[in-house]
Order: sequence, then structure tokens, then C-alpha cells
Amino acid sequence: MHAYNRLPSSGNSSPSSPPASPLSRSPRYRHRGSKSGRPPPKTLAQRLAWILLSVLLKRQGIFLFAPLLYIAGMLFYMGTVSFDVVPVIKHRPAPGSVYRSPQLYAKVRPEMDSDNSSADAELEMDKGEGKGYCYADYAKQLRKDKDISTIWKHSYKGGEWRPCINKSSEGVPESNGYIFVEANGGLNQQRTSICNAVAVAGYLNATLVIPNFHFHSIWRDPSYLFENASIILDTVSKFGDIYDEEFFIKTLENDVRIVKTIPGHIMERFDYNMTNVYNFRIKAWSSIQYYSNTVLPKLLEEKIIRISPFANRLSFDAPPEVQRLRCLANYQALRFADPISTLGETLVARMKERSTNNSGKYISVHLRFEEDMVAFSCCVYDGGEQEKLDMDAARERGWKGKFTKRGRVYHPGGIRLNGKCPLTPLEHLPYCHPLDEGEGHGDVEVEEEEVGLMLRGMGFDRSTSIYLASGRIYDSERYMAPLLEMFPFLQTKEMLASAEELAPFQNYSSRMAAIDYTVCLHSEVFVTTQGGNFPQFLLGHRRYLFGGHSRTIKPDKRKLALLFDNPNIGWRSFKRQMLNMRAHSDSKGIEIKRPNDSIYSYPCPDCMCKVNKTDDSKPSSSSLSSSSAT
Repeated sequence: MHAYNRLPSSGNSSPSSPPASPLSRSPRYRHRGSKSGRPPPKTLAQRLAWILLSVLLKRQGIFLFAPLLYIAGMLFYMGTVSFDVVPVIKHRPAPGSVYRSPQLYAKVRPEMDSDNSSADAELEMDKGEGKGYCYADYAKQLRKDKDISTIWKHSYKGGEWRPCINKSSEGVPESNGYIFVEANGGLNQQRTSICNAVAVAGYLNATLVIPNFHFHSIWRDPSYLFENASIILDTVSKFGDIYDEEFFIKTLENDVRIVKTIPGHIMERFDYNMTNVYNFRIKAWSSIQYYSNTVLPKLLEEKIIRISPFANRLSFDAPPEVQRLRCLANYQALRFADPISTLGETLVARMKERSTNNSGKYISVHLRFEEDMVAFSCCVYDGGEQEKLDMDAARERGWKGKFTKRGRVYHPGGIRLNGKCPLTPLEHLPYCHPLDEGEGHGDVEVEEEEVGLMLRGMGFDRSTSIYLASGRIYDSERYMAPLLEMFPFLQTKEMLASAEELAPFQNYSSRMAAIDYTVCLHSEVFVTTQGGNFPQFLLGHRRYLFGGHSRTIKPDKRKLALLFDNPNIGWRSFKRQMLNMRAHSDSKGIEIKRPNDSIYSYPCPDCMCKVNKTDDSKPSSSSLSSSSAT
């Protein structure tokens, strides 16, 4: 008996037989198959391809063996290659990692010179036939009613900031004991220690002993002074040699009790030896709560404590009362000693006299190209073997094996690319370039310079008065003479002051730095070329004086490294980049302190208050009078 079929019957076909294929019923296919009776045979390649395709489609796991097949193929191929000659792969330096400023300067110099041709022509006319000429003659020829202060577009935008540091009028309560600190480092690192010590002593209600200056070992070897004038001996400077001690004590008398020496009855307990006094080794950037919880109990017990070293031992993020004391110490209490301030003010007046072509305004440039700075940076320039010998010797003298330790590796290209290399002043370098075809190559003297090239790109031409703040420039005869040719109004403290005027400060690095600090502080534009405490303190001090605006150009050195290493850039493109960099510095002139920022670089809002721009559009005389604190 057959199963029931729901499909209709198709004649006498068996119910159990499947229906015929449509292809088999087609006359076309019946005719094609009738010739041979079966399909034509497949070739071996077709069979292998069909089998492989079937396996891949049905079993996708075969793809796991694809890497093995690839490796097997590579090994098979490599067996046919001869290794007698190994190909050499040349490493291509990353853009910005190589010192190629000479080539860039040689390329853009014609356009740069023509860009300032009118001013240069007048300057050459004034020089005449080699006869004597003076700054007044320059002023007559180059007077173009230029005002370099016009570069600051954001100086008073949206209001102005004014100094507003409140002094206490109630006096100080009975002291909890004496705090003695050792301020280590250079001029401005010592300044950090002094201001932080004032804040800690005031917060703990302690008596601060005038800080003792402790210097790095590289400044302690007298023989090194005479062999290397780039690092100056400064082992005997005391607080009173650099700052006005009496003014410092008087200004803070109602906020912090300060004494010059520790009373004898206290020191008698320690056999008059400070090394017997308990010394706190405090971690860097400790909070003020640490001093309150840990230092104060010991102070109450001993009545005197010592903190050495003290630089950077207090967090920037602190309560308002701590910040007030920092502001009071830095911007009002610390004033340079009379000999330093007198010479500094004299040099400022002389710079203004030599800047009559710019309405008595000048720019200052902080250049860090001393031998020790170049050595410490580990950057490579074009000095060849002699430069390497000089730098190795300087590192060994200054840091005694620090750079030759086993496993110590440094990468000059990466340092340059990261914007950490000091910018060079001007120099003459032999530059090899092709002459006419068939005549080989020739060596010509090429003036190369990074600082001058940057300044020219930012719009400062040969008529600009420049004060160069620096220690002794490495290989100065090679680097400095062409810079004077590019900027004939350039001055240094050695050029502005006589040898007799500088003699009392000549062998003291901190005092010489204090003179530079004063002249830079009162410039219309300050240009920093390298990081460090000097520009950071000036940044904040200038904000304090100029309504909250730093009036400082801080170039993007990472971008500069790329531009100086770009062989395709032209003068107009380079100048556009420099003007954008200058405009960016202007937009960042007024900045508000963030929690972890230094109050010595960002005095707003802890040391300054906002004033509506309708109240007054110019800095008040009271705010500018605070400059006497320098």
C-alpha cells in the first residue's frame, strides 16, 4: 500500500520516483549530452582547484593554516636567494632631529634681507665711509614711528589685573621656635626657597632665620673658575649680598618674625654647631599639612629645627594664607641690594637712551648657550670633533661621571625633536655647495643663527634695540660677532657697563644674574629661549607689573626644531609661522593659575585682583612702584 501523496499524479510515473530534472527535459541539454553520453573530463588543475574550493567553503577552519602556508612559501623563496651580499638599510633621521639651521639660513637669507632692505639701506647710509657715528645718528635715520608695544593685542582685553596683597597690621604672636633653612641652587631657585620658607614660618607661627645659601658643587672649585669662565664661583655670597636684608625684615615684620642670627642660649644647647640641630629631610612638593602634622611637633619640642635642602619642598597648591605670604615675600619683600639695584637701574636707563628709535622701548632675550648648558643638554651642533671634546670635558668637570655611567644612553636627535636643545646665537660655518657644473664644490662662509632668524621672522628688524641676558657664551668669538651684525643695537651688560662698574660683581654668578633680571624685567618684550627658573620668575614678575600680561614671547621649540630642519620652507612661510607663534604668546599673556601651577609664574588671582577695563586703561603708578622690590 502506497503512502498518500498530496501532489497530483503525473500519468503513469511511479509515486515513489522523483520528478525528472528540468535540465534533463530540455531539448538543448538532451542534444548536448547525446553526443558523448557523459560530461567531458576535467583537467588536473581544475580538479585541484575544485577540491580546494570545496574544502575552504565547507571547512573554514582551514584558514588557521594560512600563516603556516605563508611561512612555508617564504622559506621556499628564501632558499633561492643568495646571502653573499646583504642589503644595507639606511636609517632616515626623523624630521626635526638634526641640526640643519645653517642650510635653512643660507636659503632664506636673500629674501630675509630684502624684506628689511629699506631699514638696512638707511643703516648703511648712516655708517657712511667708515667715519664715526653715534646712536643719535641711527635714531635720525631709522625713526619710523615704530612702537614695539603694539604687538601686544591682549594686554587689557576684558579688564586688567592689579596687585592686591594684604599686609597684616596686628603683629605676630609669640613664636613656637626657630626655623633655619638652606636655600640651594642658583638665584631664582634660592628665591623659591626664601618665599616658601616665609610661608612655612608664618603658617607654623615660627621665627625664620635669614636663609643660608648653599651652592652646587660645580661652583665650589676655585681652579675651575679660572679655567672655565662660563661657570662662576659663588661660594661666598650671602643673603645680604644679593637682597636688601633690612627691607626684607621690615616689610614682613607684621606677618613673620625674622632674625639674622639664632640666639646664643639656643645654640648653646647644640655646642654652637648647626650640624647638631635636628635636620628634616622633607620630600619635594610636600603639603602644608605635612609641616603642620610632622614638623610643628618637633619644632615645639626642640625650639629649633633645620631644613636642608629646602628648594621645592612646599606644594604649589596651598591655602590662601600660605599663598598670601608667598606673594608678599616674592613681589614686595625681596628687593635687590643697593649695589645691584643701582647698577641694574643704570643699565635700564642706558638701554632706553639707545632705544630712541623705538620710543625708548627695547626687547630683552634670555639666551642659554653657556658651555655648561650646552654640555648638560647633550645636544649635538656642528662643531665636529672639537665640540665633542669640549662637551665631554665640561660634563666630566661639572658632573663627575654622571654622563659616563655604565648603561647611560642619551639620544641627541630625540632631545632636539623634543625642543630641549638651547637655541644658538649667530655663527660663521663653512657650507659646501655646488658651483657651476663641472667645477666641483666650493666652501663659503655661511652665517647661521637660530635666535636671530626667529626674531627676524617675528618682525624685529635691524633697528630693534635688544638686550641679551646671558652668561659667557660658548665659543663666543665664533657665535656673537655675526649676531651684532644682524642686530647692531644689541647690548649686553658687559657692553653697557664699564669694567670698573662690573668689577664688584664679576666673579659672582647670582649677582650677575640679578643685574640681567632687572634689565629684562623692565623691557617691553621679553623673549625666552630655554626653560629654567630665570624665565619662569620673570614671567610672573612681569605679569605683576604689567596688569596681568607677561609681555613675553615663549616660542614653541618643538615646532622650531621642525622648521629649522625643513629644507623646503621659504622665508614668507617661515615668517608666517613665526608671527603666529608671537601671536600665540600674546594670547597666553594673561593666564590664571591652576592648582599645580607655580604662583611665581602665575600671580593671578592669588596676588592680583581683577579690575574692570573701564576703571582705568593703564597700569597704576602704585603697581609699577612695586618694581622697586627688585
